[in-house]
Amino acid sequence: MAELATVPKLTIMPLRPYSAQPRRLALQLASDVFVLVWIYVWYRVGRLVHDTLVQVAGVGYRIEGSAGQVSGSLSQAGRSAGNVPLVGENLGRPLSDAGSQIGDIAGAGRNAGDTLINLATPLGWAVALGPILLVLAIWLPRRYRFARRAGEAEQMAGAPAGEELLALRALANRPLQELRRVAPDPVAAWREGDADAVRALAHLELVADGVRWRGPRVGARSISGP
Repeated sequence: MAELATVPKLTIMPLRPYSAQPRRLALQLASDVFVLVWIYVWYRVGRLVHDTLVQVAGVGYRIEGSAGQVSGSLSQAGRSAGNVPLVGENLGRPLSDAGSQIGDIAGAGRNAGDTLINLATPLGWAVALGPILLVLAIWLPRRYRFARRAGEAEQMAGAPAGEELLALRALANRPLQELRRVAPDPVAAWREGDADAVRALAHLELVADGVRWRGPRVGARSISGP
């Protein structure tokens, strides 16, 4: 019997959208609320543009209706006058010409209404989506980068060699001044396997990534988070 093909395991990238640090969490919540309010406000503005164009288009259609009625009445009067013996043609032609001209006005009103109706939806979306996409283009990548880094850091913290990996990540990412507050030579301390220095560096990286420290109490050389 043939062996069943091995189904590759689907790896889901860990994401942690919010920081465990209260001050950073408050800023994240405030920015998220601002973005939601921004989206709603510009949606309403786009909707207002759409509704305004539809209302103006209604004026064109009302002109079409009124002018169409007048045009029909004049055309009918012209035909009736044309039946008058001897002078019918002279009487009917001006009325028919007037009806034709007013019919052109009715057609212009209809064309204006159709044009505005066709513009209402795309123009409304254009007005709304421009500012919305601009803010999302700034906000969404920043939120995604934080969520990915925080998720990776939290997952790394639970790994068997998580402290060492986080300490190495801190050496690569954190400013030199912060690293020297952990140890005079943090790279040498990490290479020598100084447990306190490694733990302090790991804690430093977790704080920077917005993840709560769940390991043993960090020694005096560590940097406390905000």
